[in-house]
Amino acid sequence: MMRTLSLLAMFLLLALSAIALPEDAGAQAAQPSVAAPQQQNPPTIIGRTQTVIVPVTVKDGRGQLVGDLRKDDFKIFCDEVEQKIGNFSSDPVPLSAVVLIDNDLEQRATAQVQKSLTAISAGFGPSDEVALVTYEQFPETVADFSSNNDLLYTKLKRLELGSHNSQVIADPTTAGPIINGQPTPNGTGIQLHGSQRYKNTNSLDDAIFAAGEMLKDRGRDRRKIIFLISDGSNSRNNTHTFDQTLHSLLVADVSVFSISVNHSVPVGKALVQHGASELQKYAVNTGGDTYYAGKQLELERLYSDVTEQARNEYTLTFTPQELTKGQDFHPIEVRVERPGLTVETRQGFYLSAIAAGH
Repeated sequence: MMRTLSLLAMFLLLALSAIALPEDAGAQAAQPSVAAPQQQNPPTIIGRTQTVIVPVTVKDGRGQLVGDLRKDDFKIFCDEVEQKIGNFSSDPVPLSAVVLIDNDLEQRATAQVQKSLTAISAGFGPSDEVALVTYEQFPETVADFSSNNDLLYTKLKRLELGSHNSQVIADPTTAGPIINGQPTPNGTGIQLHGSQRYKNTNSLDDAIFAAGEMLKDRGRDRRKIIFLISDGSNSRNNTHTFDQTLHSLLVADVSVFSISVNHSVPVGKALVQHGASELQKYAVNTGGDTYYAGKQLELERLYSDVTEQARNEYTLTFTPQELTKGQDFHPIEVRVERPGLTVETRQGFYLSAIAAGH
């Protein structure tokens, strides 16, 4: 009997060992298979998508906005190679705007702009954010970004613009008496320099550069614009050149919309400035626009036109393909299939800017 029990115990012990061995072996075999994926698959590195945002304005032959186009109506070319359009939207976009006002206009222009200032606030809505800046030799921030339209209205209402008389010319009949070889003060407060005309110190390029710097960190989900009111005058004493300023605007996706209060350079400024054409050059290259007005009612109407156009531009995006190697700037062309329409958009982008995630 004892022998039988011993044999039975041995049989059970062997059976349990046979069962345990496959489990242990299986556990040991599973260990390399768990560790293997960790060795074969390194940590995922997430890179930035190099996406170019292209706001586009389309107008008909009468200069009216065209708002019924679809994605298939557009073609984008970069370095003369057609690109695949990624996102497309015709929905209104909230604005981040710097209202930039020339604070040294000719007296008559100043009077008209002064009376129209409060109408600027009517063009902005609760989703927009607006900063207010004036400039002469240097830009001065009157109000930082805010979505409070009542605050903007109040700031505009209280703003008092400076002015000058750009047509004063000193000659033998107007120079006044001379004492000890020096002209006596004429009581007008106008300083006469060199050419005996008003000396312009307006730094337009520097003012636009500063406004662009204010806008560069605003969200890419907003349309960033400089809302410029100026006569186009520009001194030769800017710290930043036109090209440097334009580069900064394109990098930051900022468009310039200008309202020029003069069709031509004011009398007394023609020899010392080149800025009248720069209003249009900034607009053309950044995908903005230029308007002309000289009277209060015209200005008030245009203020709303500017914000309407900026808010309702089409938004297209693309990821650049087959770019020309060895260059940072790449030109863009946007075409519309429907005949008789004009297209306004930015003229290009800097690859280094989108690679950096700007």
